[in-house]
Amino acid sequence: MARWAPAVLIVGGVLFDLLTPPKYTGAPFLSAAPLVAAPLFGRRGTAATAVAAVAAAAGTNAYHRAVNSFESATKVATVLTVAVLALGINRIVRRSDQQLESARGIAEAAQRAVLPTPPDRIGEGLSVAARYVAAQADARIGGDLYAVQDTPHGVRVIVGDVRGKGLEAVEAVAVVIGAFREAAEQEPTLEGLAARLERALQREGVRREGLDQFEGFTTAVLAEVEVAASDGAVLRVVNRGHPPPLLLYADGKAVEATPEVPALPLGMGDLGVWPDRVDVWDFPAGATLLLFTDGVTEARDKRDVFYDPQARLNGRLFDGPDLVLEALAADVARHTGGGTSDDMALLAIRRCGDGVAAVPGEEPEG
Repeated sequence: MARWAPAVLIVGGVLFDLLTPPKYTGAPFLSAAPLVAAPLFGRRGTAATAVAAVAAAAGTNAYHRAVNSFESATKVATVLTVAVLALGINRIVRRSDQQLESARGIAEAAQRAVLPTPPDRIGEGLSVAARYVAAQADARIGGDLYAVQDTPHGVRVIVGDVRGKGLEAVEAVAVVIGAFREAAEQEPTLEGLAARLERALQREGVRREGLDQFEGFTTAVLAEVEVAASDGAVLRVVNRGHPPPLLLYADGKAVEATPEVPALPLGMGDLGVWPDRVDVWDFPAGATLLLFTDGVTEARDKRDVFYDPQARLNGRLFDGPDLVLEALAADVARHTGGGTSDDMALLAIRRCGDGVAAVPGEEPEG
């Protein structure tokens, strides 16, 4: 409907001019038409609107046969001047659109390079889905990260959140992902993998200047799924100051994989060194490991109530990891009323099968 506004303004200006005494003028309506067309149309559409507005101004002057030639000329000159300004505005808008499109293309290329889409299937009977939900519509990548890798030690994943925003955060994401890709293949344990990431971030902190040199850090969850020959699977998790992931079992139970011992985020080793503790969980057939960043847990509704993923997903059944992420993103949007104030990195790994296993600490049914 907005694209009809210039035509409506021109018709309205002509009718106003024709139906009112000569001392009244429809020039304001005619002048507004090309200004409205400038951000809505291309160069030809804006030029056509400008020509139509100027012609309408000249035509209404001829209809009234105004005796005051100065006022008539001023009316046409006013519309003509605004029309020329509208053409200039249209050129600026088109150049800005081109620059924005170029920036979007660069951001999308950066996202594909830093956060590539993982394969649908990985390892022995594992299906994977990942999603990056930006808080701003035009943003493609920020400080949240995820990665999945099939290694000789099992399928290893990381989901994390780099401190800060902007290009520096993206640069830190690249450092963490690069270190993870290399160390995941070489380190036989998750503890060793976490130590390698710690050293990589410390080197990055030394390289930076200012505040980030002392306070740069990354919250992260490292997980490893090892499928045994006996058709069993073990899930190992190291949590470094990150929101705990969820285990969604085949019977609908949602269990928070809370670490036994809290740990500092990666990159804060200067404050103290403690050995990493690996939490071990059963990972039965049909179970899904759901990892996310604090854009989920810090999402608030109008009453400032935080989103609780365990409570909201408990009792729900999903046919695949992609449907888990789709439901989670939609539920967070409903909770907040349409958007979030922070980006969300979402990752789900499901062990294919229909088995139902008891939650750790509970006796299996039957």
